[in-house]
Amino acid sequence: MQQVAIGIDLGGTQVRAALVDEQGRILTRLAEPTDALAGPDRVLAQICGLADRLLAASKPASVVGVGVSAPGPLDTVAGVATDIPTLPGFVDFPLKAELQKRFAFPVDLENDAIAAAIGEWQFGIGKGLDNLVYVTVSTGIGGGVISDGRVVRGRKGMAAHVGHMSVVPNGELCPCGNRGCFEAYGSGPAFARRAQMRAVESRETTIGSGGGTIDSRSVFAAARNGDRLANQLVDEEAEVLGRGFTSLIHIFSPDIIVMGGGLSHEFERLQPGIQAYISQWAMPAFKDVKVMLAALDQNSGLVGAAALAFLAGKVAPIDHL
Repeated sequence: MQQVAIGIDLGGTQVRAALVDEQGRILTRLAEPTDALAGPDRVLAQICGLADRLLAASKPASVVGVGVSAPGPLDTVAGVATDIPTLPGFVDFPLKAELQKRFAFPVDLENDAIAAAIGEWQFGIGKGLDNLVYVTVSTGIGGGVISDGRVVRGRKGMAAHVGHMSVVPNGELCPCGNRGCFEAYGSGPAFARRAQMRAVESRETTIGSGGGTIDSRSVFAAARNGDRLANQLVDEEAEVLGRGFTSLIHIFSPDIIVMGGGLSHEFERLQPGIQAYISQWAMPAFKDVKVMLAALDQNSGLVGAAALAFLAGKVAPIDHL
């Protein structure tokens, strides 16, 4: 009898749901825009509606549970969303308990970046490894850590908020309210802000020419077309990421760093600079740690959420998890 899990990836922009088998294969998937401004009850109704549609379309033989990936901060020990900035109303909200009321299957809740780390560890680029750090570089920077074959969760299940380690004393203001965070320098919006400021100062760049939008995508496009400033900006972004990744390598001693998120779509251009920084500045014993592209791409968190349900239903992997 084929067993499947329902994976839910709740975000401020989209709610995604999938049926995933024990090999991490997505059998069917649905998504719709998150009706975030309508509040928690409406968002939970969206989650249940997507799950119902999946089950009605596929009629799976056996559903082991529901795994939910959501942005933090989450207290996954208590099952509470403490304050999700992109989802109004999710403040001290008992997310796991409210979902469990609505599902006949066991529900597991995980921070989205930790879920993505689990997905890559169980079914992606980190399969078979005991130590990895997953870093998503997108609107923000988040992370998840697998160490000695276990998920690092920490107090309240909130470990690995790697975007909020300080990289520049008294530096740029971060959305978290602190200054000098990795996220404030390495995220997609931070990269775009640097490009906007530098483009104004340059008469030779094509960035923003003709009144075009200056964002990370347009900067990488200009770099591919040989724009000198764009290539300088990309090299600087690789250095920023290399600096952050090197600190994570020193702290966790992973087999690999896994990069996901929106900027990972430019991994081929960024990776040489990131790896060069690590090779130059990491301690000798850590210089050989490679930065790898997430194999599951945008589905790392979705598949990782489903993996929670499979792992929770088996005695041996619970000890391993």
